[in-house]
Amino acid sequence: MSGLVSGTDLGHESGTDFGLARRGTTQTGVRIYHERLALSLIRTHGSLSKAEIARLTGLSAQTVSVIVRGLERDHLVLKGASVKGRVGQPSQPYSLNPDGAFAMGLKVGRRSGDLVLIDLAGRKRHEVHMPYHFPTPREFLGFAGAGMKEILAALPRNLHRRIAGLGIAAPFELWNWGEEIGAPQEVMDAWKEFNLTAEIMQLCDWPVMPCNDATAACAAELLFGTGHRYRDFAYLYVGYFAGGGLVLNGQLHQGPTGNAAAFGSLPVPRAGGGSEQLIHSASLYRLERTLRETGGEAGLMWRAGDDWSSAEAQVSAWIAQAAKGLAFATASIASVVDCPAIIIDGAMPPGVRRRLVEATRSEAHLLNMDGITPFAIEEGTIGVDARALGAASLPLFANFMADRDVLFKETA
Repeated sequence: MSGLVSGTDLGHESGTDFGLARRGTTQTGVRIYHERLALSLIRTHGSLSKAEIARLTGLSAQTVSVIVRGLERDHLVLKGASVKGRVGQPSQPYSLNPDGAFAMGLKVGRRSGDLVLIDLAGRKRHEVHMPYHFPTPREFLGFAGAGMKEILAALPRNLHRRIAGLGIAAPFELWNWGEEIGAPQEVMDAWKEFNLTAEIMQLCDWPVMPCNDATAACAAELLFGTGHRYRDFAYLYVGYFAGGGLVLNGQLHQGPTGNAAAFGSLPVPRAGGGSEQLIHSASLYRLERTLRETGGEAGLMWRAGDDWSSAEAQVSAWIAQAAKGLAFATASIASVVDCPAIIIDGAMPPGVRRRLVEATRSEAHLLNMDGITPFAIEEGTIGVDARALGAASLPLFANFMADRDVLFKETA
């Protein structure tokens, strides 16, 4: 590797001050599983005592004590102040140590790139952003390398080796959408021949985990948002292009090719007759095109933050159109996947997202749902950061999370 940025070269810790580097090599698989289970339960509940962990897992008090001591030694949990109960000795709650581990997430967007650093608690600690009219592979690679250096410079040196990995959220076959994003064909062809994951692996010595961008956004909703309430849910993300994700039995379902839940490809009715894919009905590129055609600010969505009020007429018309496609998509999804909720999020201000979800619910009520198990249409919570945060969550899932299905079977 060229080693442009290196956790092991840029920060060293000695002794037992660092558990991450040795996890999985000095412990048995059973113990690792139980540690992940304890960490997952603590994340879900916010904080837990040893007795509560024992009750929820069915493990013995002695086993839990050993597990928690190991997590504390590895700086993955923090011991809180003693809480006096009604009976017996005071208990001490344990919570996740935000500085216990970190992960980076790289989002490849059609109009911007983002690189974020999150901690073990899921909080965003640093972000590097690059807007562009369309991405070129080499320019994007330069942005990624410079962003890693910036993040490492901002992170205390003794924490560098606690970076568990880097996730990449990239669109599926980006090169097929040159016309919609207005990019020259030669740029799109360059992406087709460009192995982003392999190139990023040459820039760092962390594990690199690629994922479809909408699936990554779904992972963020699962770990940090509304999705944690559901064992099964479908997910629709309205970005420059619409896409989706699927959670079954508490797990992100990507399929054998990583392209499961490609809901953007669902056929929906087209205004005026016929059909079109959801990606053409409920994507922000349609709003951008309308703004350009009506003399509005075409780059509003990428520069205006949470204020789209200057384009209210165009935004309202777009919501009405997108909601029809999304409603039809929810019915199609629910007829195939028996899930209690379909969550809709997107790269837009929360107020616009709320209006879009409400309009989708209204349109769904007009559809014939005979034979379909009733489902809720829920508003997502992550928004524009979902793809980058979801990418960053992948190394945390891989290193510190137990099978979430277990969390829905807590022993009472």
